[in-house]
Amino acid sequence: MADAAPVKTTGRLLPHQAERLFLTDGGIETSLIFDDGIELTHFAAFDLLRDGAGRAALERYYRRYLAIAEAAGFGFVLESPTWRANPDWASRLGYSEAALAAANADAIGMMQALRSASAPAEQPVLISGCVGPRGDGYVAGDVMSIDAAAAYHAPQIAAMAGAGCDLINAITMTNAPEAAGVVRAARGAACRA
Repeated sequence: MADAAPVKTTGRLLPHQAERLFLTDGGIETSLIFDDGIELTHFAAFDLLRDGAGRAALERYYRRYLAIAEAAGFGFVLESPTWRANPDWASRLGYSEAALAAANADAIGMMQALRSASAPAEQPVLISGCVGPRGDGYVAGDVMSIDAAAAYHAPQIAAMAGAGCDLINAITMTNAPEAAGVVRAARGAACRA
């Protein structure tokens, strides 16, 4: 059986469709806390988008990884700092629904600006909208149904898709129904999950 043609909804091939290796960053929250000495309330890197100093810290973090990928001749996946940018975690930080949607879109906008400013034309750079779990991520808690998870994660995914991410990535999901719900929400927003 012949391989299917690559899907190119954004004009960019996903890493598994390309003929080169891709790198991504490594543990943004941990790096910001332990390497840069930045306090992240609730481990929420997206909250740094609120001010200039936080934005500068995020840009420095990503530029280090972009430079490594460029020097090695690899593509790069810019993973947005939105792992905690969902309603449960954002409400603990004082975000309204509208402010949370704006923060998710702003994170993708920052990734686009970094791609434009940092990546040479021959280096493929993808923008990934990062979706984290509703709960802790390292402790299995309450399990939502697939439908409930899709409804819960849909606003974040819609905000990032509307801002122009190339794909959605769900990380540290502690249960299959929540992960499946993220995929369903991403498909509903016409994203690649």
